Amino acid sequence: MGSRTDNKIKSLEDMAITIRKDIIRMIHLSQSGHPGGSLSAADIVTALYFHVMNIDPQNPRWEDRDRFIISKGHACPVLYAALAEKGYFGVEQLDTLRQYHSILQGHPDMNKTPGLDMSAGSLGNGLSVGIGMALAGRWKKKDYNIYVLLGDGELQEGMVWEAAMAGSSFGLDNLVAIVDYNGLQINGWVDDIVRISPLADKWRAFGWTVIEIDGHDMNEILKAFRKTKKIRGPVTIIANTIKGKSVSFMENIAEWHGKAPNDEQTARALAEIEAGGTC
Repeated sequence: MGSRTDNKIKSLEDMAITIRKDIIRMIHLSQSGHPGGSLSAADIVTALYFHVMNIDPQNPRWEDRDRFIISKGHACPVLYAALAEKGYFGVEQLDTLRQYHSILQGHPDMNKTPGLDMSAGSLGNGLSVGIGMALAGRWKKKDYNIYVLLGDGELQEGMVWEAAMAGSSFGLDNLVAIVDYNGLQINGWVDDIVRISPLADKWRAFGWTVIEIDGHDMNEILKAFRKTKKIRGPVTIIANTIKGKSVSFMENIAEWHGKAPNDEQTARALAEIEAGGTC
């Protein structure tokens, strides 16, 4: 049993490396995009798409599928990479990021990209949409789950907390919010701009069960998602992450929120990711 678990963890860690390399390559080719928050979310998104969620790439609109919402839509490169590697569309499509007529726009468009459950752009909307999906599942007597990935800077949006009140009021057992808690937003440290800490206490005050994890430890990530299945009411997973994870010159640097690497930086980033990143 232990060996199978170890093999699964290793397989997911290897896929997260692949997805991080995809992120760097596509943003480099487009010379536009958001590497920092895409890299910080790579382990979480990998776990969801390659282990946790009940989905079918051959049937993207399957009614009984689990749903995933990337509320911080600017980090869509991590989602596009996961969808491509999962088989929703060809990996070669990643080379067209942000090009005219591409299925992979700078913010996700569910009418263009196979496998997307929500279009995103304006921050703060994802959790409300997730609540609607979760309620629809309850009313239809479906057992699918809704996973919503939020940025920590995004939590400065008031709409998020209105949705948090609704989620607990409705007692939604099929709703999981994941906060990519890397501490940085486009113009600096989140708490220096509008303080969101103590974050776990805030979510608990709104009636959510909170699980805090290392968002780069695949074993902890999988354990957290397993725990959510046994908890009544909505759950928030606070994933402590590093912006720009696995690329030393991007880590914890706000400048890399929305900046494309040049040729030399790309080669260095890919080499570091392949080597396992910084520890």
